[in-house]
Amino acid sequence: MAPMLLLIGFLIAGLELTGARSVGVCSGKNGNNLPTDGEVVDLYKSNGIGSMRIYDPDQTTLNALKGSNIELIIGILNNNLQALTDATAATNWVQNNIRNYSDVKFKYIAVGNEVHPGDAEAQFVLTAMQNIHNAIVAANLQNQIKVSTAIDTTLLGNSYPPSAGSFNAAANSYISPIINFLVNGSLQYQNLFDALLDSLYSALEKAGAPNLQTVVSESGCPSEGDSAATVVNAGTYY
Repeated sequence: MAPMLLLIGFLIAGLELTGARSVGVCSGKNGNNLPTDGEVVDLYKSNGIGSMRIYDPDQTTLNALKGSNIELIIGILNNNLQALTDATAATNWVQNNIRNYSDVKFKYIAVGNEVHPGDAEAQFVLTAMQNIHNAIVAANLQNQIKVSTAIDTTLLGNSYPPSAGSFNAAANSYISPIINFLVNGSLQYQNLFDALLDSLYSALEKAGAPNLQTVVSESGCPSEGDSAATVVNAGTYY
């Protein structure tokens, strides 16, 4: 399942959490007297900040991030969404801003930022996401980079208690197709073994034992001896 990037309107910096993998900080350029991109990257490194979000594919920033091992969320500006409804444009975007920076540790692509149902750009978000995702798959980067979008919490109609959370009526028709794409379009098994093992986990969960430790004691797929025992089928399994 692909993650949906959620904007919550504030940033907590310098907070250490037990068991947390990394602290991430957004890096924007709306301001004056800003440090250089190299200084920003050095600041991240010196403070152990392992993740960064940028809001557009700024080439100076991307060059500064080369070899830094900082995980990156890279954004696509809202005014670029319509252009990316063209598949060729999406392929070019991935080539120019992802593949040309092989030393940058891309983690997510946020296709659009805080687009609301009534915005003119809303009609372009899903198609742009699909095209960017297809371009990522064509580049064989789908296991490294996930495609999503960033929303803010004003799309929620109800948020308390949390168990009753739901999107508001105006947002539902906009966000539901995006959610369906993220759930159905990105869940893939790379081999039959993983699919079989997940089937067992699901069965155990339904039987009331979701935390039962499982050990795989034997595994394999023959390539001879039966009509279905082919090299092709063995390759699928592995």
